[in-house]
Amino acid sequence: MKIKASEEWLPVYEALASKVRLRIIEILAQGPKNIKELAKALELSSAIMTMHVRKLEKAGIISSQRVKSNGGIQKLCSLAIDRLEIHFPKEMDRQRKYHEIVIPVGHYTDFHILPTCGLATHEKIIGYFDDPRYFLDVERVNAKILWFMKGYIEYRIPNYLRSNEELKELEISMELGSEAPGYNNNWPSRLNFYINGKYIGQWMSPGDFGDKRGRFTPTWWSSDINQYGLLKVLKINHKGIWMDGIKLSNVTLKDLEIDHKNLDFKIEVSEKEGKPGGLTIYGAGFGNYDQDIIVRLYYQ
Repeated sequence: MKIKASEEWLPVYEALASKVRLRIIEILAQGPKNIKELAKALELSSAIMTMHVRKLEKAGIISSQRVKSNGGIQKLCSLAIDRLEIHFPKEMDRQRKYHEIVIPVGHYTDFHILPTCGLATHEKIIGYFDDPRYFLDVERVNAKILWFMKGYIEYRIPNYLRSNEELKELEISMELGSEAPGYNNNWPSRLNFYINGKYIGQWMSPGDFGDKRGRFTPTWWSSDINQYGLLKVLKINHKGIWMDGIKLSNVTLKDLEIDHKNLDFKIEVSEKEGKPGGLTIYGAGFGNYDQDIIVRLYYQ
């Protein structure tokens, strides 16, 4: 999770400004726990523990879902993020030159998918759930969310570098999650990334989040299906490839042979290790981040 030093992210800073809530994070790092278990571990009442959990939920640090247990219903809490990155404004960032391209999630150029699947504009579902044919519908260019269980989706990114501009770093940011029937906060999915047909790395999505409504999810969207994802930032330069500051591979810009060609960017659901966990891509007007796929080409 990447946040900024701004008022927009005050709920996150407030959630972390507590010894009790920091201890809750430590406990949940060991695995999901219900309210009663957390309260017992910290020697607090269930009512007080619920208050602390709500603050962490509001900040997007933990997620909760109601599950059946011993004939009743319990609230099971788990971590929604595995790391937190604070981005401070830098003079250098403002001085770096770049071309920015915004790719709506429905502007894919190739795909091969299997159900469960679907896509929607900000106003309505396109076609019907679980029918891949509607990924060819003329209205798909207006899609602001799409999801599928198996397969891949590919986007062509225009390269606006001029002949006298040398590419130094490629950055791609997007809101991603898994795809489970309905939703499931604990639904791991291995996602493979490719640029110009070359494998550049893999990221494990922890779940298909639906325990609370996304900040920008439209009101007509059902509360019984996925609501938001995690903002992921891929960076490729001459030293390797990183996602959220964690190195994915040693593939470099030179290996990708980008030059002044357009770029093909593909996301694939891996089926090699365990069952496929699917993919959901959230665009502007859905999820927790009001953005489509944003690409920046930093140059000198």
